[in-house]
Amino acid sequence: MLIVLLPLASSIISFIFAYFVLKRYTEKRGAHLLLWGIGTIFYGIGGFCEFYFGSFGWNALVFRLWYLFGAILVAAWLGQGTIYLLVRPVWLAHVLLGIVGLGSLYAVIKVFGADLDPSLMIGSGHTGSELSGHAITSGGVRILTPFFNLYGTLTLVGGAVYSAFIFWRKRILLHRTLGNLLIASGAILPAFGGTFSRMGIPYALYLGEFLGVILLFLGFLRATTPMGEEIQTVTAAAD
Repeated sequence: MLIVLLPLASSIISFIFAYFVLKRYTEKRGAHLLLWGIGTIFYGIGGFCEFYFGSFGWNALVFRLWYLFGAILVAAWLGQGTIYLLVRPVWLAHVLLGIVGLGSLYAVIKVFGADLDPSLMIGSGHTGSELSGHAITSGGVRILTPFFNLYGTLTLVGGAVYSAFIFWRKRILLHRTLGNLLIASGAILPAFGGTFSRMGIPYALYLGEFLGVILLFLGFLRATTPMGEEIQTVTAAAD
């Protein structure tokens, strides 16, 4: 049952999360919000594909979508949002986005052109679930995953930790300190889940993804919602 419920819950939460992020983008603008919104949609697609697989079994299209959005792209696009928030000059963020965009296009071509052998995936135990990149038999596809995920993890987790430290050191905007710590924790949980899955712990990846998106969502809400004391301070200063 967990093979169905955890990914489904992750997917639903991700799409709700994406709605809040993109709603804020329409109100505040900011490339970081747009990219985070895209990244959370990718997260939701990956979760839905895992749910579909647990419910209905092998489907080549669903597998390709899962590998593209869930295994390759999601972390990099979320991390690129953080790049736009923190990196100056902005032209450097544009260059990095261009690299991520071209890399993503290359990944689309490679994933949808890859040869698949579902017998190498089902029951492999590679993730502790039934989904595994081992089903891809074409060369040059699976090698993409660590590059995208390393970039995404370093930028998203590193950026969140750095932001939390800056706000803590200045003793201002405590809500953003807490929010960024939650985001950093949520970003690292899927990686831990994948590691424990490869050690043979059932459903560790799905649980890591589920808890991860919850913490990411809570972190976003906390970072964008001032605490009562801060609101009172700002109001007093204005008076």
